[in-house]
Amino acid sequence: MVKTIREELLMRAEADYQKFAASLIPNISNVMGVRLPELRKLAAEIAKGGWRAYLAEADDEFFEEVMLQGMVIGLVKTDMEELQRYIADFVPKIDNWSVCDSFCAGLKVTKKHEQEIWDFIQPYFASEQEYDLRFAAVMLLNFYVTEEYMERVLQRLDQIDHPAYYVKMAVAWALSICYIKQPEPTMAYLKNNALDTFTYNKALQKITESYRIDPDAKAIIRSMKRKAVKS
Repeated sequence: MVKTIREELLMRAEADYQKFAASLIPNISNVMGVRLPELRKLAAEIAKGGWRAYLAEADDEFFEEVMLQGMVIGLVKTDMEELQRYIADFVPKIDNWSVCDSFCAGLKVTKKHEQEIWDFIQPYFASEQEYDLRFAAVMLLNFYVTEEYMERVLQRLDQIDHPAYYVKMAVAWALSICYIKQPEPTMAYLKNNALDTFTYNKALQKITESYRIDPDAKAIIRSMKRKAVKS
């Protein structure tokens, strides 16, 4: 089955798209060049049938092979206990922002099991691994920026302290979504937080880049920028 899946992927690969896709993810060199809609079609086919056998044997050599596994996990119909095992097995395979963000967005089952998944992702906030932390932060911005979870989301984001670029950018991105959806508590947080200067300023930048924020609010946000401390 794994060999058949790889053949399917190679058939759908495009040389020109490969160059483009590889340029977006600078830290990897194993991109075939299969477009995301094609991967989603294949994932949907796998999820209808022998997905357990596929996930048990799936290869991780190519970017698309890992991406496909994440998509399948997001589509399968099973109980939460089994699903969480598959999620836990998959997270260590994440080694770039693209797989991470796609995987998180695909876990739409979270909407029906908010508390269970919230509890499940908590240990990832204590990890020292770059993509464990990005996974946790991106899960927050996808599913937990709500009035009910807002205070806990801001607390969790404030506690993330990791030097990796893709962690800092995930926290900044999450905070921009927080401001867009829940501006009052997020503004209060932005006035009193433990963020490093880079992450804080990136969060402000991402807020001002949103089309959903009015010009007056953007002006206030810009005025809150911190000056970088010279070493």
